[in-house]
Amino acid sequence: MSVTWPDVVEGTWPSAQRQKLGPFLVRQGLGGGSRVSAANALGPASDEDIAAAEVAMQALGQKRIFCLWSGDEALDTQLEGRGYSVLDPVNIYTCPVGHLTDLPLPRVTVFSIWEPLAIMREIWAEGGIGPERLAVMERAPGPKTGLLLRYSDQPAGTGFVAMHGDVAMVHALEILPAHRRQGLGQWAMRAAALWAQDQGAGTLSVICTKANAGANGLYRALGMELAGEYHYRQLAEGENPK
Repeated sequence: MSVTWPDVVEGTWPSAQRQKLGPFLVRQGLGGGSRVSAANALGPASDEDIAAAEVAMQALGQKRIFCLWSGDEALDTQLEGRGYSVLDPVNIYTCPVGHLTDLPLPRVTVFSIWEPLAIMREIWAEGGIGPERLAVMERAPGPKTGLLLRYSDQPAGTGFVAMHGDVAMVHALEILPAHRRQGLGQWAMRAAALWAQDQGAGTLSVICTKANAGANGLYRALGMELAGEYHYRQLAEGENPK
């Protein structure tokens, strides 16, 4: 792997715009969620720097939210002191692409498709992944694809895979409730690995919240290893920093 995890996340799930403001990178997400709207630190920050980033995020009509990676412990403490709460701790799992290309996919179980079909958009919408997050997928600049999952001759799920450098990352994996616990998650990841192999990727990765026990269990069962983690801190609307 020749890139950093923040680079992979940004490269495969990009914000609409980024602005360097002092020691912070402030993102405009256009409603695409925390990952594309959170500011992150490029170096040590003073209280004045944090306040300026807060003003910039509010000027964009966004929540005051920061993304914290390993090495951001000082900022994490500063934000806690300002009244920020921890939000959505995330795990990053990874494995060599070849680790998940050892089995052939069952026929008509997973299709690699881009642009997304209407049924894929409907499945994402049912899982809370609406037009703003679909716009994030459209912005991804590198090779990318959608996954359409089928079970018993019915559409059953969908996902998104994109490349940054030599790393492929899976996002927005959504399986309809009626088709869960049928093994579709593992076939989706294996299909992502096969697609990534065709793109010349060396590494397959995926992110999920620590609270998602099912997803964490799936990735561990596939032999993927924990490679990194991050979390957000957010100040509730209407609250003033302490």
